[in-house]
Amino acid sequence: MAPVTDDDQKQRMAQLEERLAAARKAQEPKPRADEHYSLANQAWRMVIELVAGLAIGFGIGYGLDHLFGTLPIFMVLFIMLGLAAGVKTMLRTAQEIQEQKLADEAEKNAQDRD
Repeated sequence: MAPVTDDDQKQRMAQLEERLAAARKAQEPKPRADEHYSLANQAWRMVIELVAGLAIGFGIGYGLDHLFGTLPIFMVLFIMLGLAAGVKTMLRTAQEIQEQKLADEAEKNAQDRD
């Protein structure tokens, strides 16, 4: 049996590390395509936020009108407040989407320059 030298051992270790790295890379999970929101999903999110604001305003207003026995003054008032809240939430969501797009573009441009 031939004696094992340090060079042989280092070479075998390097080969083993290369095989391990290749095996780890093959086992890495691939990024899921559904993790990123499509434009349709983002649009539905904004519509749902608006409708939820209106529905909550309607519910509170109707409940107060029923409780106090008044004309639908509270219902109209709270529907308007719900509309305002829904629009504000929609605008905040649109701003988040825009900031995310700009950040993605900036990251892509930085990678292209490198």
